[in-house]
Amino acid sequence: MAITLVNPTGLPVVDAYRQVSIATGSKLVFVAGQVAWDADGVTIGERDLAAQVERCYLNVSAALAAAGASFADVAKLTVYVVDWTPDKMPLLMRGIERAAARLGIVPAAPASLIGVAALDVPGHLVEVEATAVVD
Repeated sequence: MAITLVNPTGLPVVDAYRQVSIATGSKLVFVAGQVAWDADGVTIGERDLAAQVERCYLNVSAALAAAGASFADVAKLTVYVVDWTPDKMPLLMRGIERAAARLGIVPAAPASLIGVAALDVPGHLVEVEATAVVD
């Protein structure tokens, strides 16, 4: 496996991800920010953050698969959430948990959560991008 995830001594342990990703593979995969569109460009989960997060993770998984990668190869995730406030964390986590259950994964790569004013399309509440490393 090209990615080793660790929580170094001296840094806090965060349940949702590991603090460090060590990549040893040779092929980099950069997945564009994925929004809650289905294959036809229809937004899934209007006004439902958890549903949109789930769809974003499913879309990231499909993009990774097209490059011969999976969530096990992800070195870093970046999540952009419209009008972020900490009270939205349970909805965000619910969406991640539902996607993880459907995909049979534990997405634990280092992640950054960034609050933004808006995304590309009104109604999109979240966007997820990934960087993966494959042997």
